[in-house]
Amino acid sequence: MILAAASARAADWVPKQPIKILVGYAPGGTADIAARIAADTLAKKHGLTVVVDNKTGAGGFIALKAVVQAPADGYTVGIGIMGQLAVGPVVPGSAIPLDLDRELVPIANLVGVPMALIVRMDAPFKTIPELIAYAKANPGKVSYASTGLGSTNQLAAEFLAAESGGLKMIHVPYRGGAPAIADVAAGNCDLFFANVSEIMGMVNGGKVRALALAATKPSPLAPDLPLLTKDIPSLDINNWFGLVGPAALPADIKAGVAKLFLEAVADPSNKDTLEKQGLEAIGQGPEAFAAYIHKDRERWAKVVKAGNIKAE
Repeated sequence: MILAAASARAADWVPKQPIKILVGYAPGGTADIAARIAADTLAKKHGLTVVVDNKTGAGGFIALKAVVQAPADGYTVGIGIMGQLAVGPVVPGSAIPLDLDRELVPIANLVGVPMALIVRMDAPFKTIPELIAYAKANPGKVSYASTGLGSTNQLAAEFLAAESGGLKMIHVPYRGGAPAIADVAAGNCDLFFANVSEIMGMVNGGKVRALALAATKPSPLAPDLPLLTKDIPSLDINNWFGLVGPAALPADIKAGVAKLFLEAVADPSNKDTLEKQGLEAIGQGPEAFAAYIHKDRERWAKVVKAGNIKAE
């Protein structure tokens, strides 16, 4: 009876004023795109006013701090990503300016994009087994790029190293994905993990080679790319983007906001838009999303410990 009543309240919750989505990253990035897809659909389907507000800085935490400080009424929410909510908390030295579990509440996991592994065009390996064999035969010779110490790119490479029997590779941190990809293209670094949507332009242009997709099924952006999970089943790395709110958000409003946004992202009209970005709707509500975050933290904590990883 209690569950049914909560569901009814969630179904009855209708916004009476504009909803603001705070995004801690620049316009045009995946977090921003996910927010705008939901906002546009809610406007078209329900006539709602949903404003996307990009508050960049501090690794996306300026936006999340603003969410924490907002009234807990459902009208101010934010985009929280895997790097902030699951990776950062388990990397020693991470600069997290708030208590994620006490000050924020998960609302809905909206979309995810798989990571892909690219290598320089003249790399002496063309498959995952060849890469593993080469790295084992040449410890400390293979280099991998990242967007910084403790980044998801570094953890993905260290995850590959750990799951392949303890590969010894050299970490080369960069100040962003663009210079990292550029240096792989220039042949100055051997490999790099990135969202598949970020690297297909360089792959299709013949600047870098895509070795594998860290997923259990192909991406529409790279339907013929081999799946990394066929060689290493655990290497399913879905970079996710979810919706969070202030911790005091009432359960019925939280459920209502989740319902609106999950239906918006999963609307059939968005299928082509999502696929062009390499995105897939995830569809997790508050409880499932909260459990997923903690499960992801456990996975990345093992990688951090195995690689003795620390933040900058």
